[in-house]
Amino acid sequence: MQKIRNIAIIAHVDHGKTTLVDKMLLAGKLFREGQAEPDQFLDSNDLERERGITILAKNVSINYKGYKINIIDTPGHADFGGEVERVLNMADGCLLLVDAFEGPMPQTRFVLQKAIQIGLKPIVVINKVDKPNCRPDEVQEMVFDLMFSLDATEDQLDFPTIYGSAKQGWMSTDWKKPTTDITALLDAIIEYIPEPQVLEGPAQMLITSLDYSKYVGRIAVGRVHRGELREGQDVMLCKRDGSMVKSRIKELDVFEGLGRTEVESVKSGDICAVVGIDGFEIGETIADAQEPEALPTIAIDEPTMSMLFTINNSPFFGKDGKYVTSRHIHDRLIRELDKNLALRVVPTDSADSWLVYGRGVLHLSVLIETMRREGYELQVGQPQVIIKEIDGMKCEPVEQLTINLPEECSSRIIDMVTKRKGEMTMMESKNGRMHLEFNIPSRGIIGLNNAVLTASAGEAIMAHRFLEYQPWKGEIERRTNGSIIAMETGTAFAYALNNLQSRGRFFIAPGDEVYAGQVVGEHTKENDLVVNVTKSKKLTNMRASGSDEKVSLAPPVVFSLEDALEYIKGDEYVEITPNNMRMRKIILDETERKRANKQ
Repeated sequence: MQKIRNIAIIAHVDHGKTTLVDKMLLAGKLFREGQAEPDQFLDSNDLERERGITILAKNVSINYKGYKINIIDTPGHADFGGEVERVLNMADGCLLLVDAFEGPMPQTRFVLQKAIQIGLKPIVVINKVDKPNCRPDEVQEMVFDLMFSLDATEDQLDFPTIYGSAKQGWMSTDWKKPTTDITALLDAIIEYIPEPQVLEGPAQMLITSLDYSKYVGRIAVGRVHRGELREGQDVMLCKRDGSMVKSRIKELDVFEGLGRTEVESVKSGDICAVVGIDGFEIGETIADAQEPEALPTIAIDEPTMSMLFTINNSPFFGKDGKYVTSRHIHDRLIRELDKNLALRVVPTDSADSWLVYGRGVLHLSVLIETMRREGYELQVGQPQVIIKEIDGMKCEPVEQLTINLPEECSSRIIDMVTKRKGEMTMMESKNGRMHLEFNIPSRGIIGLNNAVLTASAGEAIMAHRFLEYQPWKGEIERRTNGSIIAMETGTAFAYALNNLQSRGRFFIAPGDEVYAGQVVGEHTKENDLVVNVTKSKKLTNMRASGSDEKVSLAPPVVFSLEDALEYIKGDEYVEITPNNMRMRKIILDETERKRANKQ
């Protein structure tokens, strides 16, 4: 038998999954002693490091006691559900990582549900037991109840539990007895996770992930289901639509440590990368050329949100970016489709804009942020939920929202969510904090995060996941304040901003360049207000006493990309360039705006 173990790691955002994998790689002697080990080298792209989240699933492997352990890191956010599902197909078991204080969270549930349906054997790891006020035993009960409610089998419910602290680098079977290393966990993996079944017969491999290289193009990654694949072998690619395409394997790689090693053949049960197959999609099968048999394809969650992407046509276009034309943006979006499963790009009537469909605001904003860092300039419209007609009824996506917050601000937040058509399904109080669950339309979540954090002074923890389509819930009131709009193009002066402070909050600081039609602030009333922020003080040679005192301005409101996308109204765009982010009206000219509003 092969000494291989394939495991996926499941955890909620911030429960320490990437840290744990770092420690496992360390235990697998991937770094020589004394060599400075990198921190979090799995979250390798800048965005993942800054936000502290895993966006792309990654494969690494370690050797321990003669066994090869393939580790698959999965994203914790429900927005990247497209990533999670296909990755689980490569594993035989999973590590469910849970915080010893928070317990299982909604996104843990989301991935765990998929893992249990596939039939993976779980090992529960209760992390962060070195935290004060942690409750490992209670959390273990909660995990058991959760698995029971997800219809786990007897074998799955009989899971081993390991306790420890990934940050301090120890794991143990009893949380009251800390050890010095994480061998308890590695031993449990070898003991409890089943080894992959070796199936004899014609070769079959399901493509569950892909890699991209400038030299050889797209590389298919997956697990050999049955038989064996060899270099130079003729194979058949079984497409989603049932057609067959003949191909030849140019090169085979297996994962060793952080990189890949070229091999001559790969047997069933191991995870490998195949070079030389053209035109494949994720979820298709590479099969034997003589007796091709397709494996069942992977279903991928439907997108629930759309955004209009368009070229930057503001007066400041082309100042920052390298790529500004519609051809550049179109090519980039099409390239993204190669590896981003849950994304759809649909051309619109005009040649300069596209509708991009995704799983949520986070999913789309990560794409926008990545493009911006690569030097693209673009504008995006307000996020819209996708409305379907089911049995003649207008239906919209509904999400399950959980909020954990201090008791004293719960009433304000419950009021806020119910105004957005949220229905409370659960409310319980634990150690002075409230745990609330709601079913709320996806439209209601747009812009909610900011409001909840403000009302709870930053203490609330909010998470949501897609539930199902339900009949339309009626109108939801969005932000009621109007915008403050710049009248002229030029530089903003402190003198002008000072005189306008009573009119609302500003998003710009003195010295910023603005253009006519740019949204520079939020009005205190409901209507839009056009102001001149480029007016400077007229100087005379007469001096009056006391007229030159220092101007004191409130600091401008700074938006992150998600905040800006959630903030804009239907007649506004966010303009995104490598160095700047501005909000603007779609129609910049004031008289034309009034004319359009009348119509």
